[in-house]
Amino acid sequence: MSRLILTFTDSGAGGLKTARLADCVIGIEHRFVWGRLPASDELDLSLSRRPIERHDPSPHWLDNLTGAPFADARDHGLGLIEFCERFDAVDLWVDPDPNSQLQLVWLLDFLRLHPNITSRLAILPADRVIGDQQPGDLSAQQLRLAPVHSDHLDIASAAWAAWRAPTPESWFGLLQQDLGELPRLRDSVIALLEELPLRNCGVGATEMRMLELISAGYLHPYDLFPGHEKPNERCTFGYWEVGALLDGLARCSMPAVSGLDEGPFDLAMHDAPDRHERYSRSRLALTELGKAVLAGADDFSRHNPIDRWWGGTHLTNDNLWRWNLALTKS
Repeated sequence: MSRLILTFTDSGAGGLKTARLADCVIGIEHRFVWGRLPASDELDLSLSRRPIERHDPSPHWLDNLTGAPFADARDHGLGLIEFCERFDAVDLWVDPDPNSQLQLVWLLDFLRLHPNITSRLAILPADRVIGDQQPGDLSAQQLRLAPVHSDHLDIASAAWAAWRAPTPESWFGLLQQDLGELPRLRDSVIALLEELPLRNCGVGATEMRMLELISAGYLHPYDLFPGHEKPNERCTFGYWEVGALLDGLARCSMPAVSGLDEGPFDLAMHDAPDRHERYSRSRLALTELGKAVLAGADDFSRHNPIDRWWGGTHLTNDNLWRWNLALTKS
């Protein structure tokens, strides 16, 4: 039986290739937890057939994939559906983090219109980061693969529509549904709600955790980043996104954090060794506003402009949805 594995991080794809659990492994990675979501047509196009004779600069699932199967798929202009049809079984290995869960519901929503593919699908919801596991551990998990049924597809479509909605209300409503068929989804729903500005202080859970760590004596920027055996256990956002959040606390009209000596946190800073060194060695402290925000005595959004995307919701000072075990709008 020929087998294809789809997963949602490059590190996970690398680990699964090393474990030799399938004839082919593909990592499909979008960042849905951060920034404005791509249009539905754009996402569909990224998985669709691509005419061989026409150069199209838009992102495509075959971009950056190397090897004979992908060269052949490129030569024939295959979409992901047509490529999946070449395999008897298609397994989805899914990390527990919110971005992977969002990619899962997006992909299932896309595939649900193709019963010839969904009939071959099975899901493995990983308990730990796939890319951090040894090949033997990954092999042992294959027994946990569960066939995809209509309930999986219904939940996925509801969740993806809720994340794309212009307000967080439908996403909050997922907590009233039985999400058990996708066992890691509920935790991700909660984790993402917690990243909405908190009711009394105007910052999300990851930002609040960084303020807590600075108050506790963690002085350097990278002390605040999530990672293995690090004090920030919040893994909703990735490396670049956490750096942008710290920028937002320190490089704004009225900072909550002082002492950040370099920025912005972008590729140009990383490519300049002296700038990156200055950033790494910055000694951070809470400003008076930072102390007040941490204590719940002041609101960061009262002093600074808010302009970011949370799924399909555009958060601004005039459209600021908040979270504190309940959903409110201010």
